[in-house]
Amino acid sequence: MNKLIEKEKYSNKTFEDIKHIDENGNEFWYARELMKVLSYKDWRYFDGVIEKAKIACQNSGITDVDHFVVDNKMVDIGSGAKRKQRDYKLTRYACYLITQNANPRLKIIALAQTYFAIQTRKQELTEKEYSMLTEDEKRFYQRDLTRKGNYSLNQAAKNAGVKNFDKFHNAGYKGLYNGETADDIAKRKGLRYREDILDNMGSDELIANLFRISQTEQKLKKDNVKTENKANDVHYKIGKNIREVIQKNGGTMPEDMLTPEKSLKELEKEKIKRLKQLTN
Repeated sequence: MNKLIEKEKYSNKTFEDIKHIDENGNEFWYARELMKVLSYKDWRYFDGVIEKAKIACQNSGITDVDHFVVDNKMVDIGSGAKRKQRDYKLTRYACYLITQNANPRLKIIALAQTYFAIQTRKQELTEKEYSMLTEDEKRFYQRDLTRKGNYSLNQAAKNAGVKNFDKFHNAGYKGLYNGETADDIAKRKGLRYREDILDNMGSDELIANLFRISQTEQKLKKDNVKTENKANDVHYKIGKNIREVIQKNGGTMPEDMLTPEKSLKELEKEKIKRLKQLTN
């Protein structure tokens, strides 16, 4: 009975549904959850697929441990006993390589290959290709860059002594958005509780935030900032400086930029739905 419930549970999940976000805003997938969505029933076979994917990663000149992070867990095996269970935290690129090495006779594999191929392609666009993208495609591309940028910024902020990251990030938003915090921006955009504000920005607004993120990281490192108050001050001033540049050039202020009708998560779900229809 439990197996039937589990099978039904995962048959209704999409790749976005099983995506996780860590404390630094980085996305990842658990291998055992991906295994079930890809219709693999035995870890031994799926582990073999993972090993092939790791080799493919190495052959591409990329360090596999950065994309296949071992995550061992203790699981119950009955009567109060536990044993170690092997799992992985997978990047989107790792998932792409796994689908390329999975059983092609499984119907879901074609969907998975298409989905992860589209996502990894966003990372390698030329300027000409970027100019040919639709606005939504540009949003996806810039959102991916801001996600990576925030990860690097968080590392720099941590080294600068930051402990309250909400306050640190709000300092940057306040500078760029004329005193608005992340919550203020979310309310102005009419977002639901804890909905990601960056997922609800147009490409130009994302670019402004990406500039804020990258410039703050550089400043923290260049000035060798070592106190939390100083780091917050740097972030605020960088945001304010970028705001002043936009204003001086007669550009649209960030808070006046239109909020897209659909969030990137909504667009992702629609994309998955269309892909499923193509494979049915």
